[in-house]
Amino acid sequence: MKNTIYLATALTLLTAGPAFAHPGHTVTGDFTAGFIHPLVGLDHILAMLAVGLLAAQNTGKSLVLLPALFVAVMAVGGILGLSALNVPYVEQGILASVVLLGAVVAFGKRLPLFASATMVALFAVFHGAAHGIEMPADTTAAAYGIGMMLASAALHAGGVAVGRFAPYALRYAGAAVAFAGIGLAAV
Repeated sequence: MKNTIYLATALTLLTAGPAFAHPGHTVTGDFTAGFIHPLVGLDHILAMLAVGLLAAQNTGKSLVLLPALFVAVMAVGGILGLSALNVPYVEQGILASVVLLGAVVAFGKRLPLFASATMVALFAVFHGAAHGIEMPADTTAAAYGIGMMLASAALHAGGVAVGRFAPYALRYAGAAVAFAGIGLAAV
């Protein structure tokens, strides 16, 4: 276990780069832009996978509820990001989501459903706000949002799949997510 943590830390530090969830990496096409946006930022990818890992760790209703809750609240956060309302500490909230969700999974802690849902919903607001703020000006919000939600759901499904089909790797995957989040914070 100790060697695995050292290896995961070393790999994380070697691959850590800037959080790519920032303006300047747009593509053409409303749906395509929304679908690709969560897939080009390591911070978003890790957080979405971590939600799926957390859902798999908690089992039962969590398998569907936590990913669905994240996507729904992320949509609300996206609307907030598009509006004149300011969501404070968006980048810090995104990094915290990666580190904390990964750590909960890494430690094998099964939180009560209400606690997990509250944490997931809070972090979803930050991710949605970032997506809304960074939506290209020339895209349709609905098409962009649908793409964003589908890509996020696919990443959640990937995390659930790891937890369901490789449960022995669940805690390692959580540790890798948390260490990667620490690496992103250090950049």
